[in-house]
Amino acid sequence: MSESTLLPSGYASDYPFLAVDPKTASDQLSRIAAERPMTRISMPYGGEAWAINRHSAAQSMLTDPRFVRKPFRTREREVPNYFPFPQFLIDTLQFDDPPEHTKLRRLCQVAISPRRVKALRDQTTQYANYLLDEMEKKGNSANLIDEYALQLPIQVLSELLGVRPEDREKFMHWATVLFDLGTLPEEEVKKNFNETRDYMLDLIAERRREPREDLISALANARDKDDSLKDEEIIPIAMILIVAGFDNTANMIGTGVHALLSNPDQLEILLADVDGTIESAVEEILRHGLFATGKPMGAGGGLVPFIATEDVDIEGMVIKEGEAVFIDPNGVNHDAAVFEQPAKFDVTRKDNPHMMLSYGLHYCLGAPLARMEVQVAIAELFKRFPHLKLTGEVTYNYEILTQTMTELPVSW
Repeated sequence: MSESTLLPSGYASDYPFLAVDPKTASDQLSRIAAERPMTRISMPYGGEAWAINRHSAAQSMLTDPRFVRKPFRTREREVPNYFPFPQFLIDTLQFDDPPEHTKLRRLCQVAISPRRVKALRDQTTQYANYLLDEMEKKGNSANLIDEYALQLPIQVLSELLGVRPEDREKFMHWATVLFDLGTLPEEEVKKNFNETRDYMLDLIAERRREPREDLISALANARDKDDSLKDEEIIPIAMILIVAGFDNTANMIGTGVHALLSNPDQLEILLADVDGTIESAVEEILRHGLFATGKPMGAGGGLVPFIATEDVDIEGMVIKEGEAVFIDPNGVNHDAAVFEQPAKFDVTRKDNPHMMLSYGLHYCLGAPLARMEVQVAIAELFKRFPHLKLTGEVTYNYEILTQTMTELPVSW
């Protein structure tokens, strides 16, 4: 895979590329999307794949049933990626195809309905303020990740899924181990996977005996055409939500706070009307948040890939039968044909059809929940501490799949 560290001005063919300053990266991604809908690249693992750069091409691919994930699920094909893809994730809902995917997704959506998310919003707001109270009691500074951004989503998931509050620390540990990118011994990863699986089997059995108002109870007692869901169908759903849900949401919260603190003009707009601006601000954070922090950005990374079941023409380029294809979200989210001034961080942006949470059949199952959590977290934080400021270096853990933000030092 050819990469470059510097991009010649006006040169639109160099893709993928290593991290450069955000403005240069955004402009380059816009030029590539204008030039072509997709680019053929060679991945370190899993061979060659098409990376979709253009927003309209991404929509076409993600709504076309001729693209499937079964060859990855059956291990016939290795997932094209920059590192070995965690094996347990391949057995989760996101690698299912219809009709199984449709059935499981429908059952999950009953438990993560708009009504359920709305009901959780008040509880989430209360817990956010509890965490802020605790931070304030300790002084006027904190690592916002440990004391707020991680604690809030794991509390919400505990409520939603029915996980015992005293077990939250276990899930934080399991997530770190299961998303490891090869730095831990294989035996340790397997041990933690088995611990997570055994925990879920016990919880499913408990909820069958004594159902509650939570997702595990809904799945454990769900029926589809007179057939109950098997434990082996429930476990992958629960695991992807538990070990991925809180970690990714915590990253969104941390990125949003960092982006706003790095752009005082946009923070001022938010502070002038927090409740009226928070929804559009969160959508812009999802689209452009990492760019807005000043963090160097690259191109070529992507969402989970698909395999073409036959030759498919997308905007004049053919993806042949058996070839892999994925969406580069940084590319499609900076397509100037869709986003006016894509390099600009604008918390009031109204037309914002970003694809950070995918699109179509594989649109993120937990998107409504994640949006609500990030909105509440950022809104309540800046209502409480309107003069919040960054006091040190922001750090990330690049040894796990989610590239978790680990340090966000702030004071108020």
